[in-house]
Amino acid sequence: MAFKKRALLPPLIIIIAILLLVALSMLRPQPPQRSMERPAVLVEVLEAKPETINFQVAGQGNVMPKHMTNIVSQVSGQVVEVSPKFVNGGFFTAGEVLIKIDPADYQVALQTAQANLAQAKAALAEESARAKVAKEEWESLQMGEIPALGIREPQVASAVAAVQSAEAAVAKAKRDLERTQIKAPFAGIMQNKGVDMGQFVSMNSQVATLYGSEVAEIRVPLSDRDLAYLDLPEANHSGAYPEVLLTSNVAGEEFNWRGSLVRSEGILDSNSRVIYGVVEVSDPYNQSGNSHATPLRFGRFVQLKIQGLSAEQVFVIPRHAMTVNGKIWVVDDERRLQSRTVNVLRSEENSLIINEGLETGDRVMLTQVPNALPSMKVRLAGDPLPAQQEAPVAETAQVKE
Repeated sequence: MAFKKRALLPPLIIIIAILLLVALSMLRPQPPQRSMERPAVLVEVLEAKPETINFQVAGQGNVMPKHMTNIVSQVSGQVVEVSPKFVNGGFFTAGEVLIKIDPADYQVALQTAQANLAQAKAALAEESARAKVAKEEWESLQMGEIPALGIREPQVASAVAAVQSAEAAVAKAKRDLERTQIKAPFAGIMQNKGVDMGQFVSMNSQVATLYGSEVAEIRVPLSDRDLAYLDLPEANHSGAYPEVLLTSNVAGEEFNWRGSLVRSEGILDSNSRVIYGVVEVSDPYNQSGNSHATPLRFGRFVQLKIQGLSAEQVFVIPRHAMTVNGKIWVVDDERRLQSRTVNVLRSEENSLIINEGLETGDRVMLTQVPNALPSMKVRLAGDPLPAQQEAPVAETAQVKE
């Protein structure tokens, strides 16, 4: 019997140990239970507000003078005087003398022409007197109708013609003498001089190239898409011209100038299929006053922003708000995503102009959310985080005691 009792003791100890382990496991405090629900994604939104905007059309081009001419000599001779401004880059006003050609020969020619005129006038006076005497004699004889030759009409007509020819010669000699002073036809800047002091120039020799400094022009290419947003001035245009902002970097600093789109060249370029608009800037070199912060020099490359047509009740959103499939996400009042199809009126460098598909107050999502789906829950700035479910700390402490 003692042997049987000792044999039952080990299993009994094992059973008691198992029961104690189960009891201790049941009395062990439970860890806090946290919610496994993933919190909603925090997104940035833009409240849609209708605006009235003016479209802008971008362009670029080189600054060139509106008037440009090659000045030539209309007489021959030696250059005896040049203006101190007769250098490349010199400025001239309209009518200012550039150079003078030796006028001696032309002064002599004028004196000769004047002498010939005086002689012709004297001959005309003599013939007129003879005609008068002949007429009086004929009338005194009462011989009927007076013949033209009898009163020296042909001789008088010849003398009149001689006077007219002499007057024309005097006028020509005066013009030639005036042309010995070569003058600027308009206010401008000397681009290239072709002669200098003491040089002999012949008729039709080029003496200088002059750029008009009163108005600068920029030819800007415009596509058909650009024309849809512009009031392009055409023939018989009335009203104000579209304003243009010109920008360029000068010595490391950005400068602006103001101009106007005044006309188009009216013909499509056969290669690029664009039409060229012409922008004018008055007084580019500040010759008439302080028109600009810095002179707008000919040959400078500039960027242009042309004021276009206006649009009302449109929405402007950043470009990155649109998805790759051409739609946008809108966050509704329940903080869920809704896909919207919109009509893009114009796509600009950093923004989109929308005229259909949005309503005032819509919250357009700007954050790029991977794998976004309709009705997906999101969170906005200021929204509270979802409460996390866990066991109270006080209960845990009691269990440990």
